[in-house]
Amino acid sequence: MNIERQLEGLTGPLPDGITEGVALGTGIADGYDFYDSPVGQVVVTFNPNGVSSLGLASEDFAGYFTQRHGRSLIRAEAPSAWSGHVASAIEAGTPGRLPVDLRSVTDFQARILRITTTIPKGEVRPYGWLAREAARPGAARAVGSTMARNPIPLIIPCHRVVRSDGTIGAYSLGGPHVKWELLTHEGADPVHLEDLAEHQVRVQGNRSTHIFCNPTCRAIRRSKPENVVSFKSGRAAEAAGFRACELCRP
Repeated sequence: MNIERQLEGLTGPLPDGITEGVALGTGIADGYDFYDSPVGQVVVTFNPNGVSSLGLASEDFAGYFTQRHGRSLIRAEAPSAWSGHVASAIEAGTPGRLPVDLRSVTDFQARILRITTTIPKGEVRPYGWLAREAARPGAARAVGSTMARNPIPLIIPCHRVVRSDGTIGAYSLGGPHVKWELLTHEGADPVHLEDLAEHQVRVQGNRSTHIFCNPTCRAIRRSKPENVVSFKSGRAAEAAGFRACELCRP
């Protein structure tokens, strides 16, 4: 059964007197439509609160949506006020002006997901970074669980979050190979990231400026190769006389 027929099967009978337009406008049902992405066609669902989920069109998205959200789906165009922002948000890997509906996650998870949207395209951050940004430095494991429950991958860019040891890690949208494809598309070079992780490199500093960064920070990537020095931790960098970058806050 193709994805269109799967999703059509979720429309189901609406309550008496409720039209599809009313169901969509009141949030009784979510609308859905198909969009192109760097990793193939995806299904995007939405309601008056914003985009509620995103999945690969090749997967069992219908079953996932039913289990997680419990609402019917109706094929429709996104609300005109922000429909033009969906495609650009997918390509940019951040919501921008696109509203998102995070009611399917906890308040803590919503906070972490919103911080995730601040990671620049082509860069990555470890779980621990997100935990510190949320003022919960001991919550790296909970951050990992949050990434796994991200209802709107691509738009909320959990593919830019790596494990605390620097390795690429898992990915809910189709698996690790899709994460590698996205990072490659954005210029983050996952092969290089895995090599850094293998050598226990967590941060890199510039001998000229004496500033240390996350390895994908645009500041360190602009540095001359001969000026770059690697460290196993931020503390090691500070002990060597380096200070943290104000852009990437390692």
